[in-house]
Amino acid sequence: MAMIQPATLVLDGGDPRISNDHVVPAENYSRRKVSFEEYMYYAAITRAEEKEANKRFIEARGRWTFKSILKAIFSKGEGAAITDSPTSAQEKAEENAAARGSIQGRYHISVAQEKTASRAMRTASWGAIFYLITTDILGPTSAPWAFAQLGYGPGIALYTVFGVLSYYSGWIVYQVFLGLDSDKYPVRGYGDFFFRLFGPVARHFINVCQSIQMLLTVSVLILSNGQSISQISRGPAGDNLGLCFVVCLLVYMVAGFVLGQIRTLQRLGWLANISVWLNVVMILLCMGTVGYGPNYAAVKASFGLEPGPIRTFAGTPPDGFASGGTGFIASLNGLNTAVYAYGGAMLFAALLAEMRHPLDFWKGLLIAEIFIYAVYIFFGVFVYSYQGQFAYNPSVQGSSYWVALYSAQTAANILAIITALIAAVLYSNIGLKVVYIEVFHELLGFPDLTVRKGKIWWAVMIPVYWAIAFIIAASVPAFSYVVSLVGALFILSFTYTFPAWMALGYWIKRDAMIEGTERFDPTTGTYNYVDHGFSRWKRGFMKRPLLNAANFVYFLGALVTCGLGCYSAIQSLRTAFESGAANSLSCLPPL
Repeated sequence: MAMIQPATLVLDGGDPRISNDHVVPAENYSRRKVSFEEYMYYAAITRAEEKEANKRFIEARGRWTFKSILKAIFSKGEGAAITDSPTSAQEKAEENAAARGSIQGRYHISVAQEKTASRAMRTASWGAIFYLITTDILGPTSAPWAFAQLGYGPGIALYTVFGVLSYYSGWIVYQVFLGLDSDKYPVRGYGDFFFRLFGPVARHFINVCQSIQMLLTVSVLILSNGQSISQISRGPAGDNLGLCFVVCLLVYMVAGFVLGQIRTLQRLGWLANISVWLNVVMILLCMGTVGYGPNYAAVKASFGLEPGPIRTFAGTPPDGFASGGTGFIASLNGLNTAVYAYGGAMLFAALLAEMRHPLDFWKGLLIAEIFIYAVYIFFGVFVYSYQGQFAYNPSVQGSSYWVALYSAQTAANILAIITALIAAVLYSNIGLKVVYIEVFHELLGFPDLTVRKGKIWWAVMIPVYWAIAFIIAASVPAFSYVVSLVGALFILSFTYTFPAWMALGYWIKRDAMIEGTERFDPTTGTYNYVDHGFSRWKRGFMKRPLLNAANFVYFLGALVTCGLGCYSAIQSLRTAFESGAANSLSCLPPL
């Protein structure tokens, strides 16, 4: 998974589709339990209105041309908001019901006002979504190391399989969003899906997992860029230790919690866009210098792999020719890296929430996945062909050219530090917000982040958050294995396991509804169920038995892969510590 880029901007400040003038506090939705069927009812109304609005938009825009297609792909979607349709008789009836005690009535918000507020920020086109997904997921600097553990054939196969599965997971999120999101009850994030399908306990579980993942990801970035600072400090000769490695991590940590004081991520938007192109420059630099040979010293220091002839393999490398361990363990570590490369599905709900026409999401998703897959395969195979078993992770630190030419190495490391710092600030912002809202605000009664006391608490908690991430990074200085563990435990879960779980719950509950017999009454907010319990779940499962069975197998397969990935990463970390290749809280750099 690459750095989180502009995609994360939509997560700041609550629901991006509700203006500041018409925010309905989230806790007020829980005053009356909203059923799954009610979410479906209002989602169907919203989708129908979006289709009509999109039809008018297309008629006003004119027919597609090559120029207009390119413009759609690279535009940010500004000025493409859906215009409101006239208030229908049904909406007027709902307004009357709202006046008798619903949420809108209590806050004096009419249905028309609610719709206008909800759609105020929905301006992104599918072309913009292609850009956001690409910048969110793309991060090919680990691909060469994955190929070094897997070989050409298994590497290409795994990147292909996980690429297809990640698209399928994105399609699941897309379908569930269309079925549960509405102007009345907008989906705000990944946890909302599980709240509406399985209840508050599932939402808390998802939010806790997301918070831990963000913390570990910040730790990975501290470790990676501590290595970059260490390389810079060692000077042109590279024969001294330079700054103490722990000090290098501290320098990056301090920079992080200073920038982390920015609560509104919109202020970092232009930096996030720049970081995309800086990453592209780094990739080109890696490809242009890979012919100078691998950085043997870094590979030996990190993995204990002695210098020797460069070897590449069509199949799984034999023992002694993979830096990620031996045999099965090395293959699993390569698999974890491939899994990590496609992580990003947890942001898809927020991306869909910004779309003018969410039904077009599949277009941006498909093109982005194809582009990301092509870059991973090409870059991974290219670098592995030159460096073989000595391919390093991240690849920007794995060329002997950087060692020979200090100025070029320093330039590459500075680019890496800048882009990763932006990503780390974005991750820490999202992660801390989830923790603050989920634990401190809802459970402990801390003030909202928009008030003065909340801002003070934010300023205090950011250094604590970064300090915890620093301790994790300094305690486990084995970058590739930490990436493997995070990828197996969390990235895999959010990209594969949780969407499969979501698919089972959504389609079984939706297909259990009996059209014509059961119906939702918008006036009373009730649904006349025919039955409950096992018989209802059985009916829903048997409506699409093959799809539901496939999703169940997908769910179990993802769980097994998660377990195997965690096992290989933990075993590799143990080996690294036992061999002395990794030292906790040490001045000795791991490269």
